[in-house]
Amino acid sequence: MLAKLAWNGMKSKRKDYIILLAGLVMSIAIFYMFQTLALNRDFTSENAMISSIQLVFNVGSFLLAAVTFFYILYTNTFLLSLRQQEYGMFMLLGAKKQYIKRLMFVENLLIGIIALIIGLAAGTGLSQLTAKLIMDQLNITLEGYQPFYLPSLAVTFVFFLLLFLVTAVWNHIKLSRLQVLELVHAETKSDRMPQKPKKNIVTIIAGVLALAAGWVSLIFMESLRELGVFSAAIMTTLGTYLLFSSLLPVLVNALKKKQKWNEKGIQSFTFSQLTFRIHSLKKLLATAAMLIALGAGAISGGMAFKNNAEVFAERSGVYDAVVHSPAAEEEDILEDITFTETAEYRYKKGEEYNYYLKEDLEKQRPQIQLTTDNVKRVKADLPDQEESLKEVKEEAASIPNEWSRFLTMTAAADYSRQPLIVSNALYDDIEAEEQVVFIGKSDDFLAYRDQWAKLDELRKEQLASSEEAVASTSKYSMYENYNTVATGTVFMGFFLGIAFLAMMASCLMFKVLSGAAKDIPRYEMLRKIGVPKKLLNQSVFKELFLVFLFPALLGMAHVLIGMNMFSFILVDPYYRIWVSLLLFITIYVLYYLLTVKMYKSVVLPEEK
Repeated sequence: MLAKLAWNGMKSKRKDYIILLAGLVMSIAIFYMFQTLALNRDFTSENAMISSIQLVFNVGSFLLAAVTFFYILYTNTFLLSLRQQEYGMFMLLGAKKQYIKRLMFVENLLIGIIALIIGLAAGTGLSQLTAKLIMDQLNITLEGYQPFYLPSLAVTFVFFLLLFLVTAVWNHIKLSRLQVLELVHAETKSDRMPQKPKKNIVTIIAGVLALAAGWVSLIFMESLRELGVFSAAIMTTLGTYLLFSSLLPVLVNALKKKQKWNEKGIQSFTFSQLTFRIHSLKKLLATAAMLIALGAGAISGGMAFKNNAEVFAERSGVYDAVVHSPAAEEEDILEDITFTETAEYRYKKGEEYNYYLKEDLEKQRPQIQLTTDNVKRVKADLPDQEESLKEVKEEAASIPNEWSRFLTMTAAADYSRQPLIVSNALYDDIEAEEQVVFIGKSDDFLAYRDQWAKLDELRKEQLASSEEAVASTSKYSMYENYNTVATGTVFMGFFLGIAFLAMMASCLMFKVLSGAAKDIPRYEMLRKIGVPKKLLNQSVFKELFLVFLFPALLGMAHVLIGMNMFSFILVDPYYRIWVSLLLFITIYVLYYLLTVKMYKSVVLPEEK
């Protein structure tokens, strides 16, 4: 009986429940997808590369769980407010409060179970798609990966079930504190007027100062480091809430007092509506601004990290290929690559030193990377070495720093021997097998990823049986390590951003719609005195446009300033930021239009 009543109650408010379901399903699907990539042990054990991004998806799961908790708490509170009058009528007709509490509890669990079933099904498909996209980016196979993974399913199911139980208990407690008359007349409470501007002056100043301090911390993050992170998070959030609580009502009042604007059509009514509404919305608008910053910032940050991997590849070393004594298979691979600069240096391995031929070095002066942005060709003169090999060893420290840097960081065959530069005569006297190191700079590093991967694989096979401390780190392996984490970050940022933006917009929609019933008499009065429906429609569009506009402006300002916090670890923190802003605007506009449509269906129903 309870389940049937709960189902009928949900059907009566199906439009509102569909909005809630959409947000929950998206959150559950993304959370499950993160868990499959973080917990799939068979997959990660067979792919050492992917194991390095497990932490990324674990962090993503934590952030999503935190935001989802407050989202579910808020939306269930909203749904309770929609059903308050209905619950009150049940109690007036003789239903006991305990029965109503059980009914509400069943409704919460029912919507949760439905969301879990749909969300886990959608999450399985999303996991398969996302994993394939990531593997394509990393050029590895999906061997061992299970999109339907029981441990991930169990974690997701238990977490969200607990979440729904907590919110059900929360609503249970809230309902216990309400009297029957409060429930029956829930929609007839009067609006509270915003405080007068003079009373807000201290709060406005505090908000401006806090926001300024937060933005300054973001701008000078490289200098402030850990202190800047805490300062930016606390002060930006504090400043946002203070300004929306104090300055926003002042701005709305200022708009209302503009006689030139108020005289057009029924804009006086529009601004009056906004004035009444803004007091109940200001905290939510501040939350929306912060979620916009987190959502758009997550997407922007992910793309910037991905771009940083490519830039890092170019700046991690001057030469793309460093091959010691290339075998026939390696030579075949090198022939498939277009090089803009190549060189070969002969050397012999001794017990303590690697002896490099001076003639080769002088004829083919290499380039060295001093800093990430500073590359120069070696110009230092090599010392004359006509003395004995013993004397050359004693003067090993006299090798110019530029040459020493090149020989130890680029051309080194191993870490167990120091480099020495010797003349032709001394080189010929050294009894050791001659070897050669080939170095080359290609015309496009990323265009030859397959070739670099093959060279690395051959190099690893050659070194597998070596007992020496071999210099095995290549430019390609450094790029792949960074790119793996960056790829995980870009996917995590994208899905987190989408989830944050969708939940933020739906919360704003819920709040607007929760006050729609109280606005019905005002619109009915205007229609009775002959105001055209066209003007009333325009009023709804303008009012809700301003409601959605305020958090959007401050949220985008947070993103544009906040991305600077990554300037000391990213080459271009604003890389394609327009993509995330465009995505945010698209989602935001869709929710705005949907909110307008649903709000109009309540306050301006079609005449029969």
